Amino acid sequence: MRHRRIGKKFGRNPSHQRALLRNLAIALILTERDVEDYDDSAQAAKTPGRIVTTLPKAKELRPFIEKLITKAVHAQKSIEEAKALACTAEKHSDEWNAWRNGEGWKAWVKASAPAVAARRAVYQKLNSREAVSLLFDKIAPRYVDRQGGYTRILKLAKPRLGDAGRRALIEFVGKDEYRKSKQTSAIPQVEE
Repeated sequence: MRHRRIGKKFGRNPSHQRALLRNLAIALILTERDVEDYDDSAQAAKTPGRIVTTLPKAKELRPFIEKLITKAVHAQKSIEEAKALACTAEKHSDEWNAWRNGEGWKAWVKASAPAVAARRAVYQKLNSREAVSLLFDKIAPRYVDRQGGYTRILKLAKPRLGDAGRRALIEFVGKDEYRKSKQTSAIPQVEE
């Protein structure tokens, strides 16, 4: 029996299981890159924020990636505070040196510390600088007002060729899709 055993093995040892989830998460995050960031524009994702994998792998990936996004979303507040306290002067100028040696720099370090810690924690799980920067700079700001449920899994009808494995799409929820305006009353209003 598998009482109190979390996650599926996928016929792999534990380090291979972690590598599988890490690589799937990185692949999902890197689909958010701009077309200019690819060496060849044909390599760019057809639909950003979406990958196709097997259904069991998608179900295991979902909690893994959502915990990382939650860390990045919680860090957005300290990132904004640090931006407000940052010096806008050119580096090593007199104004920047005065800011660096004064109380402004100490306040900036204190404000940015939670964001740095969150980046390091996410980097420890992903081990990809590009994926971490995309997650914190592009994906997480999208979900600041959202409490959870950053991804969705859609089952595909056509099985995988070769072994007939059940396939699924895992994708990021769009920023306009999750909030629909609620009607205030059940009775339709008629304009006069």
